[in-house]
Amino acid sequence: TLWHTVRFVADLNNFSFFPLFSDASTVLGKRWKDTAETVIIGGGCVGVSLAYHLAKGGMKDVVLLEKSELTAGSTWHAAGLTTYYHPGINLKKVHFDSIKLYESLEAETGQAVGFHQPGSVRIASTPARVDEMKYQMTRTHWHVTPQYFIGPGESPGTFPFVLAGLYTPGDGHIDPYSLTMALAAGARMYGAQIYNPAPVTALNPTADGKWDVQTPHGTIRANRIVNATGFWAREVGKMIGFDHPTIPVHHQYVVTATVPEVKALKKELAVIRDLEGSYYLRQERDGLLFGPYEKMEKMVMQDSWVRDGVPPGFGKELFESDLDRIMEHVEMAMEMIPVLKKADIINIVSGPITYTPDLLPMVGPHQGVRNYWTAIGFGYGVIHAGGIGKFLSDWIRNGEPPYDLIECDPNRYGKWTDVPFMCAKARESYGFNNVVGYPKEERFAGRPTSRTSGVYELLKDKASMGFHAGWEQPHWFYKPGDDIGYKPSFHRTNWFGPVGRECRLVMEKVGVIDLTPFGKFIVKGKDSHKLLDRLFANTMPKVGHTNISHMLTPTGRVYAEVTITQLSPGEFLLITGSGSELHDLRWIETEAADGGYDVDISNVTEDIGVLGIAGPNSRKVLQKLTDEDMSDAGFKFLHCKSIKLAGIPVRAIRISYTGELGWELYIDQKNMAAVYQAMMEAGKDEGIDNFGTYAMSSLRLEKGFRGWGAEMNCDTNPLEAGLDYFIKLNKPADFIGKAALQEIKAKGLKRKLSYITLDTDDIDPEGNETVWHNGKVVGNTTSGAYSYSSQQSLAFAYLPLELCSVGQKVEVELLGRKYPAMVIQEPLVLTEPTRTRLQKKAKGKA
Repeated sequence: TLWHTVRFVADLNNFSFFPLFSDASTVLGKRWKDTAETVIIGGGCVGVSLAYHLAKGGMKDVVLLEKSELTAGSTWHAAGLTTYYHPGINLKKVHFDSIKLYESLEAETGQAVGFHQPGSVRIASTPARVDEMKYQMTRTHWHVTPQYFIGPGESPGTFPFVLAGLYTPGDGHIDPYSLTMALAAGARMYGAQIYNPAPVTALNPTADGKWDVQTPHGTIRANRIVNATGFWAREVGKMIGFDHPTIPVHHQYVVTATVPEVKALKKELAVIRDLEGSYYLRQERDGLLFGPYEKMEKMVMQDSWVRDGVPPGFGKELFESDLDRIMEHVEMAMEMIPVLKKADIINIVSGPITYTPDLLPMVGPHQGVRNYWTAIGFGYGVIHAGGIGKFLSDWIRNGEPPYDLIECDPNRYGKWTDVPFMCAKARESYGFNNVVGYPKEERFAGRPTSRTSGVYELLKDKASMGFHAGWEQPHWFYKPGDDIGYKPSFHRTNWFGPVGRECRLVMEKVGVIDLTPFGKFIVKGKDSHKLLDRLFANTMPKVGHTNISHMLTPTGRVYAEVTITQLSPGEFLLITGSGSELHDLRWIETEAADGGYDVDISNVTEDIGVLGIAGPNSRKVLQKLTDEDMSDAGFKFLHCKSIKLAGIPVRAIRISYTGELGWELYIDQKNMAAVYQAMMEAGKDEGIDNFGTYAMSSLRLEKGFRGWGAEMNCDTNPLEAGLDYFIKLNKPADFIGKAALQEIKAKGLKRKLSYITLDTDDIDPEGNETVWHNGKVVGNTTSGAYSYSSQQSLAFAYLPLELCSVGQKVEVELLGRKYPAMVIQEPLVLTEPTRTRLQKKAKGKA
């Protein structure tokens, strides 16, 4: 059991035999390998799981290096909770894969793992919690995991109380030490080498993209390295120039002596998670184990380790416990579970666990260097270990992720993620562990970062700001009489009316939006056209032209959507979404390096500000500020020109993600405010005003525009997403994914993206809701919004081919209720270029 493990390893805390020996064979008991396909650094449950999966998957020469003992760090003292539940979408797959592995691991390896599966109950004790659980139910029904909403009077029969909540059979807990040892046995069984004690002392990249991994025993030349070092992640990262945003926090749990009422039970208690009380509780032998998450102001971070590094020799030590810090939660638990009041506490475990700013791990290849991967920042390493090991193994061996997991991409952070921000967000995330998870959630600690646009100071007090890859960007703007501020809800809330006002502004007059968070790259050089033709499925635009293009994976799934403009011969401007800036840049840089292309790639995201101007009066506003001909004939759709606005150099592209007449204006950050103020002054007579991203989302959905990360990602191919127009299977270049797409097209599709309207009341779809037909789950929404033009809810959804016909009726589940929905012809509102073309055609006929 866990308690046995804690007591056993605690006796080894100060035992160190590494300095007593000098040669590797004596210390390690095996021959030293000087080359490896993959070197994994770190012997916690995550690193060992990756070694197991790589070796089992057939990779030869897998080496794991552990500085002291397996499980040293956070693994050995973890509470070992396992759950199918996760509020994210694809992290549910990670949890599912972990649990399915743990169920079979003992039989496979012969090593006991101490896996208990009594199920779990997440308790809802407020109306908002009930809504949250209904919200999560619709995000789970289209997954394989069983999960049940239990109302008053219902119970899984495992807890002596009746409350609303979520019951998940198959949840439970596992002994982390035994789990890691079983994974290690499996890794060795399939051919992996595990060396310990083998601390890494230096990491040196080679010219051909490999790594020299130095240890006291010698150097290993590795094709790739994986940092899986837990709370040592920053120290390993610094060896190659990275400041990974991970920080150790103190987490405590309490173990009781035997509780007679627990001992008398014939069936193990389900794990309980009391979200309002912010604690978990499970059975430990004949007693109970109870772990709280303190509020922000009470939690403790080991920030000295960020400043000074982890103390030498620390590995299986614990921090001094502090019962007073968690007493508030202890008392709440006693009210919920009265037997706790008379239970004797036999131990308080206080150990370090690692947090990232957003509480999610950093998993995958890292931008900026070749063949450096991370599996770090796990606040819940035990439940993630099995699934993440499989996920990374599949990615490493197959050259692409098995499914989309961009929320865990290590490249979601950048240089803007400094230590003060990291500490503020880690404190917030720990304290917010069990807060209600609303849609469109915002968290405000550590903001703003260094990433603020040239108009931020002008807009910050006028709008509800959203956080996008470190940037502050307006979601919606305030007017006198509005109910202002961030007021999250599962229903329509205070922004609903103002967003409608902004949509009308863009449809009828002219609006301006700050789009600075876009990722922006310049690709130029002798092989630039050749590289981009290899990377993208569309043809490359001519000089002065722009198009939408997609990078695909080798199996033909959509890795990225990018707007490409050829500025001058061989010089291209690439624009991508804020959340995929370094995710996309890494993919481009990797192909350029592996293919030996003679190109120069630069990231200009922070240098260039972007303003979007859209609406029927946008041309009039810009024409007042420039001598350039802004007419339809003079400045055509998807064309780019360098112009001057109010005397300031601007690169203008005629495009708008609202689908209305509009331009994107690319400006030096230092000139951005001046251009913005000039447009606002010039547009007074045209009714100009600001609009935010919520309005843009509604408008793009009305026009049938797909969004990357929603309608398309690494879980979808472009044909089922309806992106055929942008995929040039007949272009001469052998773009990545071309052969796979040809095969997909030949075999035929099984599902397609459909455009649906819903009959709702005070709620709108967000995406990832379950779609039903005749009582069966048939698909899922990808994004949704309210259409202010047609005054109804609108969504995209993936449906089987037989349910994709216009007029087909289905149901979409929202907060526990199934709302009528119907497939319609897209788009609901024609784009401005289409309307203009049809008007010209009609005039020609007349």
